[in-house]
Amino acid sequence: MFDTLSDRLAATFKSLRTKGRLSEEDIDTTCREIRIALLEADVALAAVRPFIAAVKQRAMGAEVSQALNPAQQVIKIVNEELIGILGGETRRLRFAKQPPTVIMLAGLQGSGKTTLAGKLGRWLKAQGHAPVLVAADLQRPNAVTQLQVVGERAGVAVYAPEPGNGVGDPVAVAKSSIDFAHSKMHDVVVIDTAGRLGIDDELMRQAADIRDAVGPQEILFVLDAMIGQDAVTTAQAFLDGVGFDGVVLTKLDGDARGGAALSVAQLTGRQVMFASNGEKLDDFDVFHPDRMASRILGMGDVLTLIETAEKAFDAQQAEEMARKLMGGDGFTLDDFLSQMEQIRKMGSLSKIMGMLPGMGEMKQQLAQVDDREIDRVQAMIRSMTPQERRDPKILNGSRRARIAKGSGVHVSAVNNLLERFAEAQKMMKSMGRGGIPGLPGMPGFGAGGGRRMSAKAKANAQAARQKNKSRSGNPAKRKADEAAKAERAANGAAAPEVPQNFELPDEFKKMLG
Repeated sequence: MFDTLSDRLAATFKSLRTKGRLSEEDIDTTCREIRIALLEADVALAAVRPFIAAVKQRAMGAEVSQALNPAQQVIKIVNEELIGILGGETRRLRFAKQPPTVIMLAGLQGSGKTTLAGKLGRWLKAQGHAPVLVAADLQRPNAVTQLQVVGERAGVAVYAPEPGNGVGDPVAVAKSSIDFAHSKMHDVVVIDTAGRLGIDDELMRQAADIRDAVGPQEILFVLDAMIGQDAVTTAQAFLDGVGFDGVVLTKLDGDARGGAALSVAQLTGRQVMFASNGEKLDDFDVFHPDRMASRILGMGDVLTLIETAEKAFDAQQAEEMARKLMGGDGFTLDDFLSQMEQIRKMGSLSKIMGMLPGMGEMKQQLAQVDDREIDRVQAMIRSMTPQERRDPKILNGSRRARIAKGSGVHVSAVNNLLERFAEAQKMMKSMGRGGIPGLPGMPGFGAGGGRRMSAKAKANAQAARQKNKSRSGNPAKRKADEAAKAERAANGAAAPEVPQNFELPDEFKKMLG
């Protein structure tokens, strides 16, 4: 969504990096380019003016003029001001001291409230809560049925005493849902309310009546991020008519310019709390202003990537894999398949790679990443027998042809997979032995792998050479020397003296228990 804005800002900052010092004219030009980029991204003019004024004021001061790298300092200022316009710190949900906590969703029809209710319910359940979704949208055709289907997919209970389609009192449904939550031990109630195609008195009156009947701890305004400049007008109308505590942005995965996200928090004084960035129920995240600013400036979002990986990867499975490698059991195609499946859980490859710093300059390459490649790899591995997965060396020409036919690919694709797996297997074996050959300073660093040896490594190597040099080349004499050494050891003469105050390293203590 922010691609256009990111590209314009990147081009602006790129011209700054060639300058050792920034003149007043350079700063004016930069601020003008940033202003144009924000306006083209559909950011409201009322939000752009104070933003540019703050950036210009800070850029003209000693903060930039005395900096060793003025261009980086300007980027830092823009990043901090972007975080401010997006709301500053991350806003968390407020929970009632005595459950249930009531969360009311409000917004226009088509903004995605019903789907969002399911996403929010699923997220709350993952946080350890027991939510219930309330079908209080009795106006839109099949809204109740849609919420029931979404709730079933999310694994969350749904309270729907009325059939909807114009039948029933939404205020009564919302009020009775509190008693239902008490009786069924639900600690969070999420109320899905009706919307309209536009702002009208009936919509505001109904939303206000539901608010007065249930007294929600949080009223979340659901805003379609693709409506552009009209986002601020709609948000202000709901703020005046009903009031809300936070904003949820939907359809962030669309191709709109994203100005709503940069305008609504600044002009309404209500922070964006959640962001929905896809059609799946798990495409739902807490909105972090600092991370969003980092994405806009093309600096990636490593923290979100780490959190996504932690949710997708099974810790127990990772421990078993590490134990297997340390035990020397090897890395099989079954392990390779399980790793692929866990990467698949994280989402699309382009989305994952887009969170890495510096990937903003590779948008065209990321757009060409084919997520179906993982599906093809999975199909090829699943077309193998258990024995073939354990020992790929037995895969001759006829077996490879059978696998290719069974997975719907060419034999060359199977050959490429086996070559890539062989490389991965070598790396895993090296890691299992305690290091990767060829990397300086790493355990397992062998001859020819690096440019320099440490002083300790040199001393150990010299001692080993001296030891070998002291051994006699005569087999009979060497055998006599070894027999004499064994006799001295038996008599205790060969026992080395232990230095005073000697203590084993912590690693050896752990190994010895």
